[in-house]
This record gives sequence, C-alpha cells and structure tokens, in this order.
Amino acid sequence: MSLIRSAQLNGLDPHAYLKDILTRLPTHRASDIEALLPYRWQPTVTIG
Repeated sequence: MSLIRSAQLNGLDPHAYLKDILTRLPTHRASDIEALLPYRWQPTVTIG
C-alpha cells in the first residue's frame, strides 16, 4: 500500500508504475534498486 501511495504523491499512475517495476525487477541490478523508487522512476520507453 505504501508504494501505491508514494506513486500517487509523486504524480504517477500507480498501475503503470507497479506494472513497470514488477516487469523490470527480475532483471534489474540490485545495486541500482533506487532507480525503481517512485521519486526516481522513469517509465520504460516503448516504440510502436
């Protein structure tokens, strides 16, 4: 619940945020986990 609220407080769509980070998490480096926090998150760029 705190991730959802944090996303909202940072002006993000919680569904898009959670979907993206849960998709990235299995291949994301543990040393760069801070990049997935709501205040640092940048959406994945998709083409098409």
